[in-house]
Amino acid sequence: MRNGKALLFDLLLPLGVGGLAALLTGGAMEEYGSLRQPPLSPPGWVFPVVWTVLYLLMGLAAHLVRFSGDPRRGGFLWLYGLQLALNFGWTVIFFLFQGYLFALVWLGVLWCAVLCTMVGFFQVRPAAGWLLLPYLIWVGFAGYLNAGVWLLNP
Repeated sequence: MRNGKALLFDLLLPLGVGGLAALLTGGAMEEYGSLRQPPLSPPGWVFPVVWTVLYLLMGLAAHLVRFSGDPRRGGFLWLYGLQLALNFGWTVIFFLFQGYLFALVWLGVLWCAVLCTMVGFFQVRPAAGWLLLPYLIWVGFAGYLNAGVWLLNP
């Protein structure tokens, strides 16, 4: 049962961070939808679906690392927490403050943090590293969307 509670915590942590960011940014998706978008921009309903899946994959990856028994897991979990905080920050910068250029730079730092976390997780539990690959790809795609919004909405 203890491991079940730990799994629940590990899944709810990133969902909670994402939920808090969504709560703080309120109706920002409506405003986002009114901006000029780059080609390949998905409809607004796609974002919460994709982020929910990504947060669950992140939580599962962190759980695998946390219970790996590997002595390096603490450092890699610290990186995981850092990238989660950067993720939260990007949402606030982009949606709440509409700082599109700063958000783009921030997103580059986030992408690097996700990559470092993924590489670390691979060292501890390869499955955990693979679970972060869709997240890394999505953050890259978000960079394209962020750059497009910045360029198309001066």
